[in-house]
Amino acid sequence: MKQKSIGLLNKAIADELSAVHQYMYFHFHCDDQGYDLLANLFKRTAIEEMMHVEKLAERVLFLKGEVEMVVAEPVKKIHSVAEMLLTATKMEEASARDYNLWANECAQNADSVSKKLFESLVEDEERHFDRYDVEMENLKKFGDNYLALQSIERSKNAASGGSHPVD
Repeated sequence: MKQKSIGLLNKAIADELSAVHQYMYFHFHCDDQGYDLLANLFKRTAIEEMMHVEKLAERVLFLKGEVEMVVAEPVKKIHSVAEMLLTATKMEEASARDYNLWANECAQNADSVSKKLFESLVEDEERHFDRYDVEMENLKKFGDNYLALQSIERSKNAASGGSHPVD
């Protein structure tokens, strides 16, 4: 029965590693364009996803399994902020759905600790979804002005001798 949990935990590791790579890719491009708020959001989320990988890997090792460090999907080369946010919401929605299902599978296999881990990940993924959804709504509401304001804020900060806020 623990083999089933190990398999699900490794699938989650692959998903989380893919998310780390994708969000860092988005972070780099938003940072390059001067969109500090979004760049920082993608970077913070990537760091949270790395912490998920760590928790999942610790559980796999506790169950005496092998941690599989493979990504589920290659990075999508997206440069449009609207597409980045749409992709991020879809990724988070899919993770929350999968982790809910996997929590139930772990419960059926009498693995309540893995079940609780997946349930805690669902909470995080839903919070991430909400953050990206809010940003998508802001972009729809304010259009390109929303992005321009972020670039202007960086320029103002740089002109006043401030440091780069994403560092």
